[in-house]
Amino acid sequence: MSAKVEMPKGAKIIAYFYIGIVVLAYVYHVQSVGVVDLGLPTTSPNTVGTYYNVIKVTDGDTIHIEMNGKDEKVRLIGINTPETVDPRRAVECFGKEASARMKEIAGGKIVRLEYDETQSLRDAYNRLLAYVYLEDGQMLNRKMIAEGYAYEYTYLEPYKYQYEFRQLQTLARTSERGLWSPNTCDGNKKLAQ
Repeated sequence: MSAKVEMPKGAKIIAYFYIGIVVLAYVYHVQSVGVVDLGLPTTSPNTVGTYYNVIKVTDGDTIHIEMNGKDEKVRLIGINTPETVDPRRAVECFGKEASARMKEIAGGKIVRLEYDETQSLRDAYNRLLAYVYLEDGQMLNRKMIAEGYAYEYTYLEPYKYQYEFRQLQTLARTSERGLWSPNTCDGNKKLAQ
């Protein structure tokens, strides 16, 4: 008689997660080669030279633009800022400052988008994923990390500017800028304000 061996609960969760990733990758692959049409975008539109009005700033890493007469949410690739609007979470340390900074530099401005072929065109919340540039050429993603309002964030796949963003984060941290300052969060966004 053999004893039944059970996987620990944590190992089961990890196994299910990886199975889910494999299934999603397979579904995306079969759509991209034309086996099925799920309506998922397989290419990124070319928007070089096209500018859009910023009509709202949600927080430090998400803005709204007017695109073809519609309100489109844009999530900035490669960055994350402390939470301020997620109803499931408390406002995180330096989140209000990050939101205020994004409103200051992007609110009411015109911007252009750069998509990244290594990333999906949209995320799970149907937000466009992009690098966002101001009219003067400054990239908002880069600026938010360099000034210490955001930290580098990789979701599943490495992205085009990952190395640069990580270097900028190191510089912001060693310079104790923004959320890295010992007078604010000291790099711990969970600290109460």
